[in-house]
Amino acid sequence: MIELRGVTLDVGGRALLRDIEARVATGEFVALLGRNGAGKTTLLRAIAGLHRLRLGAISVDGAPSAQLPALDRAKRIAFVTGDEIFLESLLVRDVVSIGRFPHHRWWQWNAAPDDDAAVDSALAAVRLEAFAQRLFSTLSAGERQRVWIALGLAQETPILLLDEPTSHLDVGVAHEILALLRRLTREGKTVVCALHDINEAACYADRIALLGDGALLALAPPDAVLTEPLLQRAYGIAFARRSALLPDSVLVTRPHVGT
Repeated sequence: MIELRGVTLDVGGRALLRDIEARVATGEFVALLGRNGAGKTTLLRAIAGLHRLRLGAISVDGAPSAQLPALDRAKRIAFVTGDEIFLESLLVRDVVSIGRFPHHRWWQWNAAPDDDAAVDSALAAVRLEAFAQRLFSTLSAGERQRVWIALGLAQETPILLLDEPTSHLDVGVAHEILALLRRLTREGKTVVCALHDINEAACYADRIALLGDGALLALAPPDAVLTEPLLQRAYGIAFARRSALLPDSVLVTRPHVGT
């Protein structure tokens, strides 16, 4: 569904990522890991067609992402970001309803039954039904994060790109959101998600894309990526890997602080 061929991305006149080769299949959950500034957000924006490529090509279902008309792209890809956008005077339901814009002509905006159903379903998925008539300005940072995710769900696209969807969330809610994304992939959606928590990626991702040194260091199942040498190269600190009795028998990593 998503293919990157020889992708090089510039930021501020310098090469941030070079020669990225990757394919993401329909129904797959791929987690992006890497230190701050490694290029996770920029790569997501490039896949969404929002960041110009220096070299290479990105295609979605065989069509170049950047060349798709904006409306067509919005029907295929939902990009959920934590960027602060001030919608202080809108109700939560109105914010989530923005996700329905791609399904209307620019001159048509009367909510149809399928719009209401999509918004209701999205609010229920992130457990915000009771917040529908709350002003967006009254929400906490974590609650706002859930609203952005609901907006992306209401867009009803086959591809979800999410930039740190668990930021500002407590541990329980973070795992609820990731479990929701996992369920969506089983229903056929494709999820590419930038995360900071290595253990979250280990628990929920089919494969992990590890960024570091301006390159894609690995794109493989968690147990093949979460190795001490690869993590040290990506993050610049030593790691010790330990097995733990967590869901799906995941491998948990912890920074090694000893000498």
